[in-house]
Amino acid sequence: MEQPSVTTGQKTKQPENLDVLASTQTVIKQALNKLGYPEPVYELLKEPLRMLTVRIPVRMDDGSVKIFTGYRAQHNDAVGPTKGGVRFHPDVTASEVKALSIWMSLKAGIVDLPYGGGKGGIVCDPRTMSFRELERLSRGYVRAISQIVGPSKDIPAPDIFTNSQIMAWMLDEYSSIREFDSPGFITGKPLVLGGSRGRETATAKGVTLMIREAAKKRGIDLKGARVIVQGFGNAGSYLSKFMHDAGAKVIAISDMHGALYNPDGLDIDYLLDRRDSHGSVTNLFEDRITNREMLELECDILVPAAVENQITADNAHNIRANIVVEAANGPTTLEATKILVERGILLVPDVLASAGGVTVSYFEWVQNNQGYYWPEEEVEQKLEETMVQAFENVYQTAQSRGVDMRLAAYMVGVRKMAEASRFRGWV
Repeated sequence: MEQPSVTTGQKTKQPENLDVLASTQTVIKQALNKLGYPEPVYELLKEPLRMLTVRIPVRMDDGSVKIFTGYRAQHNDAVGPTKGGVRFHPDVTASEVKALSIWMSLKAGIVDLPYGGGKGGIVCDPRTMSFRELERLSRGYVRAISQIVGPSKDIPAPDIFTNSQIMAWMLDEYSSIREFDSPGFITGKPLVLGGSRGRETATAKGVTLMIREAAKKRGIDLKGARVIVQGFGNAGSYLSKFMHDAGAKVIAISDMHGALYNPDGLDIDYLLDRRDSHGSVTNLFEDRITNREMLELECDILVPAAVENQITADNAHNIRANIVVEAANGPTTLEATKILVERGILLVPDVLASAGGVTVSYFEWVQNNQGYYWPEEEVEQKLEETMVQAFENVYQTAQSRGVDMRLAAYMVGVRKMAEASRFRGWV
């Protein structure tokens, strides 16, 4: 069915495409064209090699049985095993999981890891489920996908509404099925089960490093810089703390209930102390503003750390930030990216900015494989070296090729798996 046009008062235009998979494929194609790869390479990389849909029966606490739908996508394993998180969320879709697996491939390429991208998700609302129901769901998911995952096949990790406890249940279930202990099967585990120091804060640490490097390029001193963080979950809350501790003024934060704003800076430690287990805190305050109002506040650095499609053609002209650093996956649409770049805003894309999580997950996997565990200082040093080098590589590619940072990041990220696929004789 043909989409209706949208009347703006000045001109008529078609609605913006908010399909994250289609947008990802568009940039993948542009990147491969810039690099000179033939059409078959794009045809191979535009979709995951494997996409598994599963149905998971779970006995609920009231004795009833509920059937959940889950997914696992494996984008490309030419470089090595696939790697990526598992999210529990009511809005999980097959298309989203496919796009996220492609982004994971790109992230691994950008920070030069021996991985392809994977991603998983279950359509559920964990906020309405008990501890035991979540355990049954977690174990059921592993039973459903056990044939296609493993330390040298596909390595899950935490994502939205999943954590180290859920990873521990998944690890235990996989070990029971395989009848041997396999800590390298999953990352983001508790330390006592082979987790890595620094893993919980890795994504936020990586984003913090990207903010620091981007601020240097724009001549902005982080001390006193006005920062807005959309989202107060794992990444957003830690990031707000790191920015606050660095001397920046976090003037606004938001969660699913709305946003808090103080031009003199918010008391981040107080907000962290008051938030609940799902990252909600704004519901405790009456003087909230909307997420949209927050995104359009004047600031030095804006960090979307929530969900997809937050900065669109509808509000991109109203963004009043010098730098936008994407901590979330896909928060800025392609049309909005073009608008921000034309307005002179430095955009650090998600596939670069949020690669700290997969980087430290790789460190965890390496430690599991060798049975030797590093102190947190060593993990953080290796993370900084990796992320700073990746930023410089993408930034210089953007400058030398005359493209925006998103396209530059895709060019850097796609090259490794394209070359590995070529050497294997796939294309």
